[in-house]
Amino acid sequence: MNASTPSAESLRAALAGLLDGLPPSQTAKAVERLIAHYRGTTPTDAPVLRDRSDVAAYAAYRMPATFEAARAALGALRAAAPGWVPGGHTDVGGGTGAASWAVAEAWDGAPPRTTVLDWAEPALALGRELAAGTLDAEWRRERIGTALRLADTDLVTVSYVLKELTEADRVALVTEAARAARGAVVIVEPGTPDGYERIIAARSVLIDAGLTVAAPCPHSGACPIEPGTDWCHFAARVSRSSLHRKVKGGSLPYEDEKYAYVAATRFPVTPAPARVIRKPQLRKGLVQLDLCGPGGLGRETVTKRHGSLYKRARDAEWGDSWPPEPVEDRA
Repeated sequence: MNASTPSAESLRAALAGLLDGLPPSQTAKAVERLIAHYRGTTPTDAPVLRDRSDVAAYAAYRMPATFEAARAALGALRAAAPGWVPGGHTDVGGGTGAASWAVAEAWDGAPPRTTVLDWAEPALALGRELAAGTLDAEWRRERIGTALRLADTDLVTVSYVLKELTEADRVALVTEAARAARGAVVIVEPGTPDGYERIIAARSVLIDAGLTVAAPCPHSGACPIEPGTDWCHFAARVSRSSLHRKVKGGSLPYEDEKYAYVAATRFPVTPAPARVIRKPQLRKGLVQLDLCGPGGLGRETVTKRHGSLYKRARDAEWGDSWPPEPVEDRA
């Protein structure tokens, strides 16, 4: 029986205990190096996290944001497949386990048994430490690349990993994830133009492997965004503890993590009728929603004359399914 329930709050508490007593200057230097890597464009075939100080800095700098992005993507998958419960989960390139925390929280009534694979032993060691008494997980060192072979499982997650790989390794990894997943694959990348490109490429591999897109897209057809003109991404609000703000050098109690993702399944799903792909624009007496639907990109204007749908439009958030239920009073 788990000693605590996986959640954003329990993760923050574990991180606070992790950083307690570490020299701030050492942690800050590691954070600076990780920021440079995160914003860079050169893939690497070596572990980014080299030692415990690197891992501690990463956990403070990135783990809460990665958790929230993965949680949002998993929430969209659950909305498309509300009756599905995975019994097993493999977190590829999981590092300190942010996505595994999100999976355990998503199915907190019956969290799946998780296997976390990563090539950085310091990350795995610290992940075990953070998850003690909370996650039912095995932490195993594996080279993430062309030679990786996964055991069959229900759910495979790959979060913030593709950026670190060569193109050949990316294709091989997504192909292997699709082969191993009996149920679903969820891939998350930074919400940048190049992150979106990696997601679109992975989406094509998953579809070619016979999977159906569950989210965020309302269909498994070609993305309607013209290459080079825009990119599909979303934002997750990340609450920051005082310790987190200190490590990241920020003053606000929150930040918005921009991410791109795809969730695909081997079983029938009910995807969103359409997806809100930009922050809704609120005007006097109306709301403008930028949507991606089966017919492509479009804008819908909801006014007060639409009755209760107008209130729901005012409450709609970037990334939500649209229209909401019920829609009986829609004009």
